[in-house]
Amino acid sequence: MSTISKTLAEFTEKLAYGDLPEKVVYQAKRFLLDSVGCAIGATRVHDTQIYRQILLDQGGTPEATIFGWGDKMSVTNASLLNALLIRGMDFNDIYWKQDPSHPSDLIPAALAIAERKRLSGKTLILGIVIAYEFEQRLCEFAFPGIRERKWHHATLTQFASPLVAGKMLGLNPDQIVNAMGISACHNYTPGIVAAGKLGMMKNTVDPLATQSGVIAALLAEKGYDGPSVVFEGKEGLFEVLGDSGCEFKPEILTDGLGESFRIMQCSMKGFPTEALTHTFIGTTLSLVRKYDIRPDDVEEVTVNTIFRAADILADPSKYKPENKETADHSLPYVVAAAIADRKVTPASFKMEKIKDPVIWELMPKIKAVALDEFEDAFPAKQMCDVIIRTKDGNAYKEHVDYPKGDPRNPLDEQDLNDKFDSLTQGMFDEKSLARLKDSIWNVDDFKTVNAFMATTVSDC
Repeated sequence: MSTISKTLAEFTEKLAYGDLPEKVVYQAKRFLLDSVGCAIGATRVHDTQIYRQILLDQGGTPEATIFGWGDKMSVTNASLLNALLIRGMDFNDIYWKQDPSHPSDLIPAALAIAERKRLSGKTLILGIVIAYEFEQRLCEFAFPGIRERKWHHATLTQFASPLVAGKMLGLNPDQIVNAMGISACHNYTPGIVAAGKLGMMKNTVDPLATQSGVIAALLAEKGYDGPSVVFEGKEGLFEVLGDSGCEFKPEILTDGLGESFRIMQCSMKGFPTEALTHTFIGTTLSLVRKYDIRPDDVEEVTVNTIFRAADILADPSKYKPENKETADHSLPYVVAAAIADRKVTPASFKMEKIKDPVIWELMPKIKAVALDEFEDAFPAKQMCDVIIRTKDGNAYKEHVDYPKGDPRNPLDEQDLNDKFDSLTQGMFDEKSLARLKDSIWNVDDFKTVNAFMATTVSDC
C-alpha cells in the first residue's frame, strides 16, 4: 500500500506541462504577476531590508536573483528572501478553507532552483501549479484546521515546499519522499506569531518553511533520507496534532489529483491586510462612499463576522496597534482607516498613519460581534455585516458573502494591473515596466528562468 508521501511524490514527478489546461497556465501567470508586484513593493519594507543585509553579509554562491534589488544569492537564501518579499506586505494571495495559507510563498522555491539549473519558463509554471495544488489541499484536510488548535499554517508549508523543490530538481519519487520527511521534521510553528501583538516573524515563518523545502530537496538529491511516513507514521503529523483535537482526512490530499487544479480556487487580495478583514473593509468603503459618512458623523460601528475573526482581529492589542503587523491584522484599525481615508492601501500602514488621531478616535467606537450563522457558513462563505450608526440617529447597513478577490468576486485584469502598477511605482521606467509585464504574461516562452528574472530587477 502506498504511503501518502509516496502518492504525492509520484504525482509530482509525473506531472508534465502538457497536462495543464490553458486556463490553469493563465491563472498561474496571474498569480505570478501578483506575486512579483508584491515582492517589488516589499523592497521598501523594513523587515525585508534587515534580512537582505544579513544574507548579503553571509555571502555564498551567486545562483539566483532577488526581486527588485537584483542581488545574486545561493539557491537556499534566494528562496527565503524572495518568499519574504512576496509575503512582506501581507498583500499576496490567500486560500482559506479549514486553514489559511498563501501558496505564492512557495513560488520562490521554484524560481531559485529554476535559475540554478537554467530551467525553462514552462517548467517554472509546473512548479507554481504544484505549489498551489498541495498548499491548498493541505489547507483542506484537517478538521478543525490546525490554526484552530493554535498552530500556524507554516506547519503545512513545510510539507508542500519539498514537493515544489523536488519537482524543479528532477528528483525521483523516493527522493521526494525523503525531502518531505526532512523538511516536515523541523517547521512546526506555534500560532503565537499571528496572535495578539504581532511582529516581523508573522511574515517570516512561511518563507523559512519554503527555504526548508529547498534545503531538504538538495539533501535528498545527495542521498540524505527522512521519515517516509511523516503524515501517518508513529508520532507523525496525524498523531502529534490529532492529540490536540484535529481529525485528518488524508484522501483530500490525494483524491482527484490531475483531474482539476486547486490554483483555480485561490483568492487574490484587494487590500494589504489579513484576509478576513477584506469583507469589513470593502463593506465599510461602500457605506461611507454611498452615504457620504464622515469620521465626525460616526457614533458606533458594528461588524458582524465569524468567531475566529472576532478572536484574532479584535482582541485588546488590536485596539492599540503599535506597528504595521498589528495594524494590518486589526479589525478596528482597518475599519477606522476605511472611514477616515475612504481607502486602505500600503500607505495606511506607515507609522505616521498608524498614529493618526482621527483613526484612534474612531477605533473605540468599532466592535466585532461573532454570529453563529456566519460561522456555520464559513469557509464556503465569508459573510459580514457592517452597521454604521451616526450621531443623527441613522443606521446604515450592508452585507456581503465574498470579499473582492475571491474567485466568485475576482480581481479583473484592470484591478490586477492597477495593483501591480501601484506596487512597482518608482521602481521601473515606463519601458522596463512594460517589458516586465510582458515577460510575466509570456513566461512560458522563456528558455531559461534566468532571463525572466533579469526583467524583475529595478532600474530606478
